[in-house]
Amino acid sequence: MPKKKQNYIIYKRKGSISLITLNRPEYSNAQNGAMTYQLDDAFRKAMDDEKVKVIVLKGAGKHFCAGHDIGTPDRDLDKSYDLKSMWYDHTKKEGGEFYYAREQEVYLGMCRRWRDIPKPTIAMVHGACIAAGLALAWVCDLIIASEESFFSDPTLKMGLPGIEYFGHPFELNPRIAKEFLFLGERMSAARAYQMGMLNKVVSLDNLEKETMKIAEKLTDIPSLAVTLTKQSINHIEDLQGHRVGMDATFGYHHFAHTHNELVEGEYLAGYNAKKLERRSEAQEKNKKKKRNKKKKS
Repeated sequence: MPKKKQNYIIYKRKGSISLITLNRPEYSNAQNGAMTYQLDDAFRKAMDDEKVKVIVLKGAGKHFCAGHDIGTPDRDLDKSYDLKSMWYDHTKKEGGEFYYAREQEVYLGMCRRWRDIPKPTIAMVHGACIAAGLALAWVCDLIIASEESFFSDPTLKMGLPGIEYFGHPFELNPRIAKEFLFLGERMSAARAYQMGMLNKVVSLDNLEKETMKIAEKLTDIPSLAVTLTKQSINHIEDLQGHRVGMDATFGYHHFAHTHNELVEGEYLAGYNAKKLERRSEAQEKNKKKKRNKKKKS
């Protein structure tokens, strides 16, 4: 009996606003292939609907998105999907080409296409926004976050120079981007706002209300004006090196994958989701201990 298709994305429309929800809450909305392709379908649905003026992306459960799926039972690295780009099926390749082809299609190609969606997009972020979760937020035009949300890219611990969609030097200034990546520590919503990554920080209770209020304002603006403004700003970012810089870093990223495979025998340098989570929790405990010591002294 064939396995029932999992609905990893929930799609709803409220008036002129489409709400797209990442729906793997039991795994903190980690992105497997199935979720990513369903997300692409949802964006396409919103684009094809003439009534939709604004797209809002959110996460179900406690977190927005914990990154790529690197260890759940539904991880589908070896599965073929109907390709959305001109790249070939990675499952028919070996070695570094296997990962290179897959990540060109799924991680880099799809994110770039989502960034260029002509309609305005808003990421509504709560809880964790980690690694590839950053890419989902960064491709959106606006990011509204809850006060308790946090952001991190711990991929250097895997021997990689950041995630494939390398927007760090544009979302943060270069020195802060280096700190963010080198240390791999959590950045609070307050600091992310201070650094210019977020548009607004609100209480968790008011997150959806505030996001929808902003989305409603956007529905009143002539659609073509929004589209042309979005294209203009994205084009200027690309002139500043957004696209070519990402291309170069993608190559470095895959050199690192190959190096890890040769040295460690595993393309992520032996790290999985649980190991990274334990390491992150240990770092947070150490920070709290240091803060408590300072308070006592």
